Amino acid sequence: MERIEYDEFGLFHENASEYGIPYLGPPKVQRIDTPLSDGRKLSSLVWGNNEPQLVLLHGGAQNAHTWDTVALALGVSLVCIDLPGHGHSGPSRDGTVNARSNAVDVAEVIRALAPHARAVVGMSLGGMTTLALMGHARELVRKALFVDVTPGVNGKKASAIVAFVAGPPSFPSFEQLLERTIEHNPTRTVASLRRGILHNARQLDDGSWAWRYGSLKMAPGEEGHPNFADLWDVLGHSRMPVCLARGMRKGSVVDDDDEAEFLRRRPDGRVEHFAEAGHSIQGDMPVELAGLIADFAL
Repeated sequence: MERIEYDEFGLFHENASEYGIPYLGPPKVQRIDTPLSDGRKLSSLVWGNNEPQLVLLHGGAQNAHTWDTVALALGVSLVCIDLPGHGHSGPSRDGTVNARSNAVDVAEVIRALAPHARAVVGMSLGGMTTLALMGHARELVRKALFVDVTPGVNGKKASAIVAFVAGPPSFPSFEQLLERTIEHNPTRTVASLRRGILHNARQLDDGSWAWRYGSLKMAPGEEGHPNFADLWDVLGHSRMPVCLARGMRKGSVVDDDDEAEFLRRRPDGRVEHFAEAGHSIQGDMPVELAGLIADFAL
Protein backbone atom coordinates (compact mmCIF):
# COMPACT_ATOMS: atom_id res chain seq x y z
CA MET A 1 0.00 0.00 0.00
CA GLU A 2 1.50 3.34 -1.10
CA ARG A 3 1.26 6.20 1.34
CA ILE A 4 1.25 9.65 -0.24
CA GLU A 5 2.98 12.30 1.83
CA TYR A 6 1.13 15.57 2.32
CA ASP A 7 2.50 18.85 3.64
CA GLU A 8 -0.36 21.34 3.88
CA PHE A 9 1.99 24.31 3.55
CA GLY A 10 4.45 22.76 1.12
CA LEU A 11 2.70 23.28 -2.22
CA PHE A 12 2.48 27.06 -2.54
CA HIS A 13 5.50 27.18 -4.85
CA GLU A 14 3.51 25.06 -7.33
CA ASN A 15 0.62 27.53 -7.33
CA ALA A 16 3.00 30.43 -7.91
CA SER A 17 4.92 28.66 -10.68
CA GLU A 18 1.81 27.58 -12.58
CA TYR A 19 0.36 31.10 -12.68
CA GLY A 20 3.55 33.15 -13.02
CA ILE A 21 3.36 34.73 -9.57
CA PRO A 22 6.71 35.90 -8.14
CA TYR A 23 7.76 33.56 -5.33
CA LEU A 24 10.33 34.69 -2.79
CA GLY A 25 9.86 31.76 -0.45
CA PRO A 26 7.09 30.24 1.66
CA PRO A 27 4.41 32.80 2.60
CA LYS A 28 3.43 33.37 6.21
CA VAL A 29 0.38 31.13 6.61
CA GLN A 30 -0.91 29.50 9.76
CA ARG A 31 -3.91 27.37 10.61
CA ILE A 32 -5.98 28.70 13.48
CA ASP A 33 -8.95 26.96 15.09
CA THR A 34 -11.64 29.24 16.51
CA PRO A 35 -13.92 27.77 19.20
CA LEU A 36 -17.62 28.51 18.73
CA SER A 37 -20.04 29.33 21.51
CA ASP A 38 -21.65 25.87 21.36
CA GLY A 39 -18.38 23.95 21.63
CA ARG A 40 -17.75 23.26 17.95
CA LYS A 41 -14.84 24.89 16.13
CA LEU A 42 -14.11 26.36 12.74
CA SER A 43 -10.64 26.21 11.24
CA SER A 44 -9.07 28.94 9.12
CA LEU A 45 -5.94 29.71 7.15
CA VAL A 46 -4.59 33.08 8.23
CA TRP A 47 -2.26 34.69 5.68
CA GLY A 48 0.25 37.42 6.53
CA ASN A 49 1.52 39.22 9.61
CA ASN A 50 -0.86 42.16 9.75
CA GLU A 51 -4.55 42.64 10.53
CA PRO A 52 -6.53 40.76 7.86
CA GLN A 53 -7.99 42.95 5.13
CA LEU A 54 -10.18 40.27 3.56
CA VAL A 55 -12.26 37.24 4.50
CA LEU A 56 -12.64 34.54 1.84
CA LEU A 57 -15.32 31.81 1.96
CA HIS A 58 -15.13 28.75 -0.29
CA GLY A 59 -17.90 26.82 -2.02
CA GLY A 60 -19.64 23.60 -1.06
CA ALA A 61 -17.39 20.51 -1.08
CA GLN A 62 -14.29 22.76 -1.14
CA ASN A 63 -12.03 24.13 1.57
CA ALA A 64 -9.92 27.17 2.42
CA HIS A 65 -7.07 26.08 0.14
CA THR A 66 -9.19 26.80 -2.93
CA TRP A 67 -8.02 30.41 -2.46
CA ASP A 68 -4.26 29.67 -2.33
CA THR A 69 -3.40 31.08 -5.76
CA VAL A 70 -5.67 34.10 -5.25
CA ALA A 71 -4.04 34.77 -1.87
CA LEU A 72 -0.55 34.54 -3.36
CA ALA A 73 -1.51 36.92 -6.16
CA LEU A 74 -3.06 39.43 -3.73
CA GLY A 75 -0.14 39.45 -1.31
CA VAL A 76 -2.11 40.98 1.58
CA SER A 77 -3.10 39.71 4.99
CA LEU A 78 -6.37 37.78 4.84
CA VAL A 79 -8.37 34.92 6.34
CA CYS A 80 -9.75 31.90 4.48
CA ILE A 81 -12.31 30.01 6.57
CA ASP A 82 -13.20 26.32 6.29
CA LEU A 83 -17.01 26.33 6.38
CA PRO A 84 -18.76 24.01 8.85
CA GLY A 85 -18.44 20.38 7.82
CA HIS A 86 -15.60 21.18 5.40
CA GLY A 87 -11.83 21.00 5.50
CA HIS A 88 -10.51 20.97 9.06
CA SER A 89 -13.62 22.53 10.63
CA GLY A 90 -16.04 20.79 12.93
CA PRO A 91 -19.53 19.70 11.90
CA SER A 92 -22.36 21.97 10.89
CA ARG A 93 -25.13 22.69 13.36
CA ASP A 94 -28.05 21.84 11.04
CA GLY A 95 -26.99 21.19 7.48
CA THR A 96 -23.63 21.54 5.75
CA VAL A 97 -25.14 23.60 2.94
CA ASN A 98 -27.25 25.78 5.23
CA ALA A 99 -26.04 29.31 4.42
CA ARG A 100 -28.03 30.85 7.23
CA SER A 101 -26.57 28.75 10.05
CA ASN A 102 -23.15 28.94 8.40
CA ALA A 103 -23.39 32.72 8.61
CA VAL A 104 -23.95 32.59 12.36
CA ASP A 105 -20.83 30.44 12.79
CA VAL A 106 -18.71 32.48 10.38
CA ALA A 107 -19.65 35.68 12.20
CA GLU A 108 -17.99 34.34 15.36
CA VAL A 109 -14.78 33.62 13.44
CA ILE A 110 -14.70 37.01 11.73
CA ARG A 111 -15.20 38.78 15.05
CA ALA A 112 -12.27 36.81 16.46
CA LEU A 113 -9.84 36.98 13.53
CA ALA A 114 -10.81 39.78 11.13
CA PRO A 115 -13.31 42.19 12.69
CA HIS A 116 -12.12 45.11 10.55
CA ALA A 117 -11.83 43.31 7.19
CA ARG A 118 -12.58 45.54 4.23
CA ALA A 119 -14.61 42.92 2.40
CA VAL A 120 -15.97 39.40 2.45
CA VAL A 121 -15.51 37.36 -0.73
CA GLY A 122 -17.69 34.27 -1.10
CA MET A 123 -17.80 31.67 -3.85
CA SER A 124 -20.91 29.51 -4.43
CA LEU A 125 -22.07 28.30 -0.98
CA GLY A 126 -19.59 30.78 0.50
CA GLY A 127 -21.29 33.52 -1.50
CA MET A 128 -24.69 32.62 -0.13
CA THR A 129 -23.16 32.44 3.34
CA THR A 130 -21.81 35.95 2.74
CA LEU A 131 -25.27 37.15 1.76
CA ALA A 132 -26.82 35.53 4.84
CA LEU A 133 -24.08 37.19 6.90
CA MET A 134 -25.14 40.55 5.47
CA GLY A 135 -28.53 39.94 7.04
CA HIS A 136 -27.23 38.46 10.28
CA ALA A 137 -24.29 40.77 11.08
CA ARG A 138 -24.05 43.43 8.41
CA GLU A 139 -21.43 45.37 10.38
CA LEU A 140 -18.94 42.61 9.49
CA VAL A 141 -19.50 42.95 5.73
CA ARG A 142 -18.23 46.35 4.58
CA LYS A 143 -18.12 45.17 0.97
CA ALA A 144 -19.32 41.89 -0.56
CA LEU A 145 -18.02 40.12 -3.65
CA PHE A 146 -19.96 37.08 -4.88
CA VAL A 147 -18.04 34.59 -7.03
CA ASP A 148 -20.34 32.92 -9.58
CA VAL A 149 -23.43 32.70 -7.45
CA THR A 150 -26.70 34.51 -6.78
CA PRO A 151 -29.83 33.50 -4.85
CA GLY A 152 -31.15 32.27 -8.20
CA VAL A 153 -28.99 29.14 -8.12
CA ASN A 154 -31.09 25.96 -8.04
CA GLY A 155 -30.79 22.22 -8.51
CA LYS A 156 -31.05 22.43 -12.29
CA LYS A 157 -28.34 25.05 -12.68
CA ALA A 158 -26.05 23.21 -10.27
CA SER A 159 -26.88 19.70 -11.52
CA ALA A 160 -23.36 18.87 -12.73
CA ILE A 161 -21.85 19.94 -9.41
CA VAL A 162 -24.47 18.07 -7.42
CA ALA A 163 -23.81 14.92 -9.46
CA PHE A 164 -20.07 15.13 -8.81
CA VAL A 165 -20.47 15.71 -5.07
CA ALA A 166 -23.02 12.89 -4.85
CA GLY A 167 -20.47 10.43 -6.24
CA PRO A 168 -18.69 7.68 -4.29
CA PRO A 169 -17.74 8.68 -0.73
CA SER A 170 -14.36 6.97 -1.06
CA PHE A 171 -11.98 5.68 -3.74
CA PRO A 172 -9.60 2.70 -3.67
CA SER A 173 -6.67 4.80 -4.88
CA PHE A 174 -5.54 8.37 -5.36
CA GLU A 175 -5.33 7.78 -9.11
CA GLN A 176 -9.02 6.85 -9.32
CA LEU A 177 -10.00 9.93 -7.33
CA LEU A 178 -7.85 12.11 -9.57
CA GLU A 179 -9.33 10.55 -12.72
CA ARG A 180 -12.87 11.34 -11.61
CA THR A 181 -11.88 14.88 -10.71
CA ILE A 182 -10.25 15.43 -14.11
CA GLU A 183 -13.44 14.29 -15.84
CA HIS A 184 -15.41 16.93 -13.92
CA ASN A 185 -12.83 19.70 -14.49
CA PRO A 186 -11.58 19.27 -18.09
CA THR A 187 -10.25 22.84 -18.35
CA ARG A 188 -8.00 22.66 -15.29
CA THR A 189 -4.43 21.39 -15.26
CA VAL A 190 -3.73 18.00 -13.73
CA ALA A 191 -1.22 19.62 -11.38
CA SER A 192 -3.80 22.02 -9.96
CA LEU A 193 -6.36 19.24 -9.52
CA ARG A 194 -3.79 17.04 -7.80
CA ARG A 195 -3.06 19.84 -5.32
CA GLY A 196 -6.77 20.34 -4.78
CA ILE A 197 -7.31 16.69 -3.95
CA LEU A 198 -4.42 16.60 -1.50
CA HIS A 199 -5.98 19.54 0.34
CA ASN A 200 -9.57 18.27 0.12
CA ALA A 201 -9.23 14.51 0.68
CA ARG A 202 -7.43 12.27 3.13
CA GLN A 203 -5.86 8.85 2.87
CA LEU A 204 -7.44 6.28 5.19
CA ASP A 205 -5.64 3.54 7.08
CA ASP A 206 -6.43 0.97 4.40
CA GLY A 207 -4.90 3.18 1.69
CA SER A 208 -8.19 4.36 0.19
CA TRP A 209 -9.12 8.04 -0.12
CA ALA A 210 -12.18 9.94 1.14
CA TRP A 211 -13.27 13.56 0.79
CA ARG A 212 -12.78 15.69 3.90
CA TYR A 213 -16.30 17.05 3.61
CA GLY A 214 -17.84 13.57 3.81
CA SER A 215 -21.38 13.81 2.46
CA LEU A 216 -23.02 17.23 2.30
CA LYS A 217 -26.19 17.50 4.35
CA MET A 218 -29.21 19.62 3.53
CA ALA A 219 -30.88 21.96 5.98
CA PRO A 220 -33.98 20.59 7.70
CA GLY A 221 -36.98 20.66 5.36
CA GLU A 222 -34.92 20.94 2.17
CA GLU A 223 -34.31 18.24 -0.41
CA GLY A 224 -32.09 18.00 -3.47
CA HIS A 225 -30.73 21.55 -3.42
CA PRO A 226 -31.09 24.40 -0.93
CA ASN A 227 -33.51 27.22 -1.70
CA PHE A 228 -31.72 30.55 -1.44
CA ALA A 229 -34.46 32.65 -3.09
CA ASP A 230 -35.35 34.59 0.08
CA LEU A 231 -31.80 35.95 0.16
CA TRP A 232 -32.65 38.17 -2.82
CA ASP A 233 -34.41 40.41 -0.30
CA VAL A 234 -31.26 40.64 1.80
CA LEU A 235 -29.37 41.78 -1.28
CA GLY A 236 -32.05 44.31 -2.17
CA HIS A 237 -32.08 45.82 1.31
CA SER A 238 -28.30 45.99 1.61
CA ARG A 239 -26.34 49.22 1.31
CA MET A 240 -22.67 48.17 1.26
CA PRO A 241 -20.90 47.98 -2.14
CA VAL A 242 -21.55 44.65 -3.88
CA CYS A 243 -19.96 42.94 -6.85
CA LEU A 244 -20.75 39.80 -8.85
CA ALA A 245 -17.97 37.90 -10.60
CA ARG A 246 -19.58 35.68 -13.24
CA GLY A 247 -17.93 32.80 -15.07
CA MET A 248 -18.98 32.72 -18.73
CA ARG A 249 -17.98 29.17 -19.67
CA LYS A 250 -19.86 25.91 -19.23
CA GLY A 251 -20.18 25.01 -15.57
CA SER A 252 -21.21 28.43 -14.31
CA VAL A 253 -24.41 28.43 -12.24
CA VAL A 254 -25.24 32.08 -13.03
CA ASP A 255 -27.32 32.93 -16.09
CA ASP A 256 -28.49 36.16 -17.72
CA ASP A 257 -31.68 36.24 -15.66
CA ASP A 258 -29.64 36.01 -12.45
CA GLU A 259 -27.40 38.85 -13.52
CA ALA A 260 -30.41 40.98 -14.45
CA GLU A 261 -32.06 40.30 -11.10
CA PHE A 262 -28.82 41.12 -9.27
CA LEU A 263 -28.75 44.52 -10.96
CA ARG A 264 -32.48 45.07 -10.49
CA ARG A 265 -32.07 44.55 -6.75
CA ARG A 266 -28.87 46.59 -6.64
CA PRO A 267 -28.69 48.96 -9.65
CA ASP A 268 -25.43 50.30 -8.23
CA GLY A 269 -23.91 46.83 -8.08
CA ARG A 270 -20.88 45.87 -10.14
CA VAL A 271 -20.77 42.85 -12.46
CA GLU A 272 -17.62 41.48 -14.07
CA HIS A 273 -17.48 38.65 -16.61
CA PHE A 274 -14.68 36.09 -16.72
CA ALA A 275 -14.62 34.75 -20.27
CA GLU A 276 -12.36 31.75 -19.64
CA ALA A 277 -13.85 30.61 -16.34
CA GLY A 278 -16.67 28.31 -15.36
CA HIS A 279 -18.09 28.08 -11.84
CA SER A 280 -14.71 27.98 -10.09
CA ILE A 281 -13.27 31.32 -11.16
CA GLN A 282 -10.62 31.06 -8.43
CA GLY A 283 -9.47 27.84 -10.09
CA ASP A 284 -9.80 28.86 -13.76
CA MET A 285 -8.67 32.51 -13.62
CA PRO A 286 -7.21 33.07 -10.13
CA VAL A 287 -4.85 35.93 -10.99
CA GLU A 288 -7.59 37.83 -12.80
CA LEU A 289 -9.97 37.27 -9.90
CA ALA A 290 -7.33 38.57 -7.51
CA GLY A 291 -7.12 41.68 -9.66
CA LEU A 292 -10.86 42.25 -9.35
CA ILE A 293 -10.79 41.70 -5.59
CA ALA A 294 -7.95 44.21 -5.22
CA ASP A 295 -9.69 46.80 -7.38
CA PHE A 296 -13.07 46.39 -5.71
CA ALA A 297 -12.13 45.86 -2.09
CA LEU A 298 -8.66 47.22 -1.33
